[in-house]
This record gives sequence, C-alpha cells and structure tokens, in this order.
Amino acid sequence: MRHKLLKAFCCVLTFLLVCTGRSLYAQVIDSTPTTNPLILIQDSAKLAQAAKPAKKIRFYDPGKAALRSAILPGLGQIYNRKYWKVPIVYGALGTTAGIFIFNLQWYRRTRYAFNAVSDTNGQYPNVHPDLQYFVDNKDGQTLSYLRDQYRRDIDYSAVFFLIFWGLNVVDAAVDAHLKGFDVSPDLTMHVRPTLSQMAFTNGPALSLVFDVGKKKRDLVRARF
Repeated sequence: MRHKLLKAFCCVLTFLLVCTGRSLYAQVIDSTPTTNPLILIQDSAKLAQAAKPAKKIRFYDPGKAALRSAILPGLGQIYNRKYWKVPIVYGALGTTAGIFIFNLQWYRRTRYAFNAVSDTNGQYPNVHPDLQYFVDNKDGQTLSYLRDQYRRDIDYSAVFFLIFWGLNVVDAAVDAHLKGFDVSPDLTMHVRPTLSQMAFTNGPALSLVFDVGKKKRDLVRARF
C-alpha cells in the first residue's frame, strides 16, 4: 500500500513539473522581442541622422547681388563668394575700356591732322609723327577715312563695355538665385509613366513624368 502511494505521488509530482516547465518556456518566448531587426536598424539610422546638426544654408539675395555689381563690377560676385569670377569681370571691362581709350586718342590725332591739311595759318603745328606724311602730301581723304574709322571703333568699344557691365550684373543675380537650389549629391531623378491630361480630349495618351528630389539612403540589411 505504501509503495502504491509513493508511486502515485511521484506521478503527480512529475506531472506538475512538466506543466511548470511548459509555462516557464511559454513565458520566455513571450518575453522575447518580436520587433523586426530591420525595423530596429531603420529606427537607429533615423535617430543617428536626426542627431546630426542641420547644416545652415546661407540665403543670397539676387537683388542685392545685382545692385552691388551695378554699382561696382565684381562686388556682386564677391557677395556670392565666387571670387574667381572677379578677375574675369575686370579683364573683360578693362580690355574694352583700353580699346575705347586707344580709339579715342587716335580719333583726336587724325582729326587734328585732317584739320592741319587745310590749315594755311599754322594753327596745327604738332601733328603726330605717324600722320605727318599724310599732312605733307595733303592727303586729306586718307585722314578723313581714318578719322571716321576710329570714330566707329569708339562707338563699338563703348557698346561692348556696357554689354560686359550688364553681363556682370546678370551673372551676379543669376548666381545668387541659383544658390538657393539644392545641388547636393543626394539628389536623384525618377522617370515614371502617367496618364496624360490630353487623354480626355484627344483619346488615350501616355506621358513620362520626371521626379527630382532627395535620394533615399539604402539601409543595411542584416540577418540575425
């Protein structure tokens, strides 16, 4: 009798141990995180990206840049921090200004020599040596042609000087305006087909849409 009771007690104890082990195993499984590891990687990447300090973008006013270049050439390029353009601006303006001064000087010399050809009172004694030959030979026709030629060159050089000045202003304004556009390496372009608006009037049509925006960074996929 005692042996039977001991055997029944062992069976009941074994049954209780088995049930307790299953409940403990179920609790361990339920306590393990069910979150997808990829989601954890994405969240950590977002947190790391958000922790980075935002880069300050300086705003460039096209109106200020244009006004500064209009007052003083190259000042708008300095405002836009495009210092390498300043020598180009002054090189173009300096060249046209030098041509203008050169033509103006020779226009005055040829006009003076032309007046000396018809002078009989000696009022034009100091003729330029390069033009003295024409004065001595009374070649007023050649002097008149040279005078008119230099006069046209003065006009052309003045026009080109004003054109380069205007281009200097336009360059400063456009450059300041383009400073606001995002030209970082994160930009990307996607091409996708879509239904054209003309389909409602002229029948079915297909068009391509170009989407330009920030490039989504690829997250590292890992297996656990």
